[in-house]
Amino acid sequence: MVQILIIDDEEPIRKLLARIIELEGYKAWTAGSCSDALKQLQKQQFDVILCDVFLPDGNGVDFIFDIKKYSGDAAIILLTAHGNIQDGVQAIKNGAFDYITKGDDNRKIIPTINRAIDDIEQKRGKKPSSVPYSFDSIVGNSQAIKQAIILAQKVSRTDASVLLTGETGTGKEVFAHAIHQASQRSGQAIVDINCSAFSKDLLESELFGYKAGAFTGALKDKKGLFEVANHGTIFLDEIGEMAFELQARLLRVLESGEYIKIGDTKPTKVDVRIISATNRDLKEEIKRGNFREDLYFRLSVFQINLPPLRDRKEDIQELSHIFLDKFAEKLKKEILGISPQVLDILKNTEWKGNVRELRNVIERCTIVCDNQITVEDLPLELQKGNFKVPVMKDEFELAEIERMHIIKVLQYTNGNKTETARLLKIGLATLYRKIETYHIEV
Repeated sequence: MVQILIIDDEEPIRKLLARIIELEGYKAWTAGSCSDALKQLQKQQFDVILCDVFLPDGNGVDFIFDIKKYSGDAAIILLTAHGNIQDGVQAIKNGAFDYITKGDDNRKIIPTINRAIDDIEQKRGKKPSSVPYSFDSIVGNSQAIKQAIILAQKVSRTDASVLLTGETGTGKEVFAHAIHQASQRSGQAIVDINCSAFSKDLLESELFGYKAGAFTGALKDKKGLFEVANHGTIFLDEIGEMAFELQARLLRVLESGEYIKIGDTKPTKVDVRIISATNRDLKEEIKRGNFREDLYFRLSVFQINLPPLRDRKEDIQELSHIFLDKFAEKLKKEILGISPQVLDILKNTEWKGNVRELRNVIERCTIVCDNQITVEDLPLELQKGNFKVPVMKDEFELAEIERMHIIKVLQYTNGNKTETARLLKIGLATLYRKIETYHIEV
């Protein structure tokens, strides 16, 4: 199990973060100071460490060096209530994996932890550093997915910008890599970046780089990802999350093929194909003033909408068996297959998390089953079709109305907490706190 250490001097924050992390299936440990953290670091190894910048007996940016003495390959994520680019850059320079502003970036904590875990698994040799995607790797015989593949194959032969739209978990990353692999740029790099995983300032420095002396802590030049991807492809995932102020810089790259690094005076020219993806309705975001219309038209020269799993239910059986074979091999288990009753349930589930959610369910079933996946191996919400909800007395209390509404949205998203928080228009941390306050079991 992934071991995560939370270092923060505020007990409510430690408890909240621990609750969020453990609901995702990880093991959380806590410490209130540098000295407390060192005692735990001396006892055991951690995979990921969340560390506050301002601690009663030290500074998190400097404490990175002490952490690395004991957990050298751990991914360190710094947390601060007052983020600034200088601290962020210095943290990365000292060896931190990422830097998150508390409050504003709460919804980014779990995605950032997941990226950190992927990174350390690659470094430890448990996961290949790159996956060779191709159109042949896309599973499905439904008309909806076939049409999306045909469109992607046609545009892959060109240099046109591609916008992949669709719900979370529909396979936008797979399509982006398949388009790159089938293009004339396949011999060059494809560079991925999730726009929702970085604060505005850090995303700007990641994309465009900076010159030495641009700000305190910028001791040497840093290449941006556009420069790294030169002559290849850059995949901008969750493009709808990009800060409005940063969109103008991206637009310039699309229009002129050049940009100016932070602290530089002359432009850097690049030849990069841009593939972007979003689960948001960008036209609606334009109306709300959150997304530039001119950027949208540049990004969506060729738009492909990926169908949700509920619109390609005939593919569920094939996908399930492929996932089962994969996880059975990984776990070194001999599994006879999936019972007909389970397949019926899978085919009649809405799958708000789409292919990714189906994959997670099959992985869980593979872990708990003995020789065949049966109904008893499914998560309880799939067995019963609802959540276990403790009864509260007064249905007319405001808190009870809020509680029932949260449960209803959780049912609608099949327990996808990130999507639930988005629909409720609240932060992910706030959702976790309400789940705990109202004793909602998911």
